[in-house]
Amino acid sequence: MVIKGRDIIVVGLQAWDNDIGSNCKNIAAEFAKYNRVLYINYPLDRISIKRDKNKESVIKRLDIISTNKQNLIKISNTMWNLFPNCIIESVNWLPFTFLFRFINKKNNKLLAFEIQKAIDELQFKDVILFNDSDMFRSYHLKEMLNPAISVYYTRDNMMSVKYWYKHGSKLEPELMAKSDVVCANSTYLTDLAKPYNTNSFYVGQGCDVSAFDMDKITHIPSDIAHIKSPIIGYIGALFSLRLDIELLEFVASIKPEWSIVLIGPEDDAFKKSKLHNMTNVHFLGLKSGNELPDYLARFDVSINPQILNETTIGNYPRKIDEYLAMGKATVATETKAMSIFSEHTYLAKTKEDYIKLIQKALDEDNELSRKSRIEFARSHTWENSVAEIYKAINFVSK
Repeated sequence: MVIKGRDIIVVGLQAWDNDIGSNCKNIAAEFAKYNRVLYINYPLDRISIKRDKNKESVIKRLDIISTNKQNLIKISNTMWNLFPNCIIESVNWLPFTFLFRFINKKNNKLLAFEIQKAIDELQFKDVILFNDSDMFRSYHLKEMLNPAISVYYTRDNMMSVKYWYKHGSKLEPELMAKSDVVCANSTYLTDLAKPYNTNSFYVGQGCDVSAFDMDKITHIPSDIAHIKSPIIGYIGALFSLRLDIELLEFVASIKPEWSIVLIGPEDDAFKKSKLHNMTNVHFLGLKSGNELPDYLARFDVSINPQILNETTIGNYPRKIDEYLAMGKATVATETKAMSIFSEHTYLAKTKEDYIKLIQKALDEDNELSRKSRIEFARSHTWENSVAEIYKAINFVSK
């Protein structure tokens, strides 16, 4: 049942005024359709002030703090954005977690004080606290703000990153345990959360795929138009932490008649790879978001050649929805998070599987399959994902 008429506080790792899209912002916007929402920007910390002093976002926040300007901004009739009027200490470098906990609690108090002032001003009552993976700055908010319901949302395996693992390996499980409910955007992350909180639910992933529509394609970019078919393509960051370079080299060498097209920024490992010496591999560079559907339209098969590690194994791959929304036959590395796509994608375990399954995808592609993929991708809306979050909240509210 859709939750309506409630007051919801959203904290997370993404500021509202950041132009980059995020799950947190999309979920908050969906909440605001039927509820009042207070979206909290993360507070400035001392290292960011020193390191990023020339960034517009830092200058803006320092100006709000120093001049005591209005820091509660109305976004719509049902949503407000709070710029916390405080500066917190940068403590993740501390070697001992007990010392980190001590100062982190002081940081939490500063943030909670700012949030409480906004709660009082807006006259929020019986709030739902929704925490998007902010395991440090918002660790104590449940006890400090006393919400009616506290929700912890996990959408990435944060413990695969050294920064988060250092203290988060202890704090995140504790935060999950004391939250009323945990929501996860992949089945893998749901299973990771359940040992700490039995009220852990898979809520799926929203994705706006409206731009990825073959009927909207009016032209093909010149730098891909001349590349011969079949085109086996990937769109996204070309980072060795996430993608298997050896796999791509293997596919390109075994199948020289296939054109391998890679679109996105490269890290040093990709720049130095043998792929740049292969005549059937085409690096087209970083493209703007509104250009991507035009490039994707030329792909015969889309791929997601992830390397298996703690970073990739459980993360929801949003690019798969974009591929499928264009009706593209898709081959991806098999992970637990990919299991929900199993009926609409070809899942590979080995580099040899990639050869066989790409060929199978080319051979089996037809109009009925394309239509099925499109319908499936379009079902992954933010409305549907937030409906699952509501269902989880209602479950623990009984």
